[in-house]
Amino acid sequence: MSDASRRELIALLGSAGLLCAVKVRRARAQQPAMPLVGFLHAGSLAVNSRNVAAFHEGLEEAGYVKGRNVAIEFRWANNQLDQLPTLAADLVGLRPAVIVAAGALRSALEAKMATSTVPIVLAGAAFDPVKEGFVASFNRPGGNVTGLTVLGTELLGKRLELLSQMVPQSTRVAFLAGPSNSLLFEEETSEVRHAAQALGREIIVVEGRTDFEFETAFDTLVHRGAGALLVGVFPWLNEQRHKIFALAARHKIPAMYPFPAFAIEGGL
Repeated sequence: MSDASRRELIALLGSAGLLCAVKVRRARAQQPAMPLVGFLHAGSLAVNSRNVAAFHEGLEEAGYVKGRNVAIEFRWANNQLDQLPTLAADLVGLRPAVIVAAGALRSALEAKMATSTVPIVLAGAAFDPVKEGFVASFNRPGGNVTGLTVLGTELLGKRLELLSQMVPQSTRVAFLAGPSNSLLFEEETSEVRHAAQALGREIIVVEGRTDFEFETAFDTLVHRGAGALLVGVFPWLNEQRHKIFALAARHKIPAMYPFPAFAIEGGL
């Protein structure tokens, strides 16, 4: 082969290789990016690991595996609710296909404030989404919010009735609430007081504002003669469930809890 022929062959092979590389890059560029699921939670990963595992399991059952055909970004407020607006805006900036809002009413509220177009899924919300203005109705929600809600506040009266039947001698019942600045505080305490009046019971409301104050709260309810304890439907209290049912056991006070995790993990 002459030098000229050799140069032509090398040039031809080089051109073919360059064309192939360009085609590969174009093919990669045309491949759709994996859909991104944003997960916004008011609490912490430490006490929600079981829920996260179930979340991944549910996605896999639907055919979505993290890193294979879906990406997931978690944002945890670690009970610092003032961080939720920043975390929600951060997730929206990633242009997710959907945002899961869990852990507190504030999670859903801040997600809704951050976007009116990205679909938002409420995960086990312990509030009425119609009453709070997230959806128009249960059968026709409209807007960009859907999901699962647990009507826990509406059952407080029934739970108090059952507790009173189990401990009929207790005319004073303590209600352990989350912090008074919680969006659900007034609604839940009002519901309990109304039910207590109908049942002829006196309600003693104590707050669990920080994880250091539960012992004080229990000292208060025992000092004031509470014979039973009703724990409110606050995600913050669920985060502190081990401390709560340990204190209830220490003070030998019959208690009714709002979430299955209390009973599963020993709060009987």
